[in-house]
Amino acid sequence: MTTTIGKRQVKEKQLVIENLKRMPIIEVACNKSGISRATFYRWKEQDAEFSQAAEKAQAEGDALVGDIAVGKIVKEINNNNLTAAIYWLNHRDPRFSNKFEVTARLKSDNETLTPDQETLVIKALKLAALLPSAIQEASDTRSDEKEDINQ
Repeated sequence: MTTTIGKRQVKEKQLVIENLKRMPIIEVACNKSGISRATFYRWKEQDAEFSQAAEKAQAEGDALVGDIAVGKIVKEINNNNLTAAIYWLNHRDPRFSNKFEVTARLKSDNETLTPDQETLVIKALKLAALLPSAIQEASDTRSDEKEDINQ
């Protein structure tokens, strides 16, 4: 009896791995394989080999779906779809990217900023619209106080 169950589980595990390679969504792969999500996660927790195979299968599935999506975007670009072209440029060409990157080199975790440095950082964060409103209001108050002192 135990060997029969074991053989069935091996087949089910292989089937779910194959389904993950085609569609990297656990719910879909489980449904197509005839197992529950709870069973999938139990196997993943109890069987390190299955867990690694499932992770690898999901990565392959993600790559496959990504390739399909890129193919559709390129097809739409070839059909003169301006939205597809803009999407492609925004995500593939840094000249058209909407990303904001901040690079810094810190000397020490305990180092404090000078008042001038703090003012500069706050100004940069405001310009980038990255400063939360509560902090921004406090910094506005400090900036106003500094302006009053300087006048």
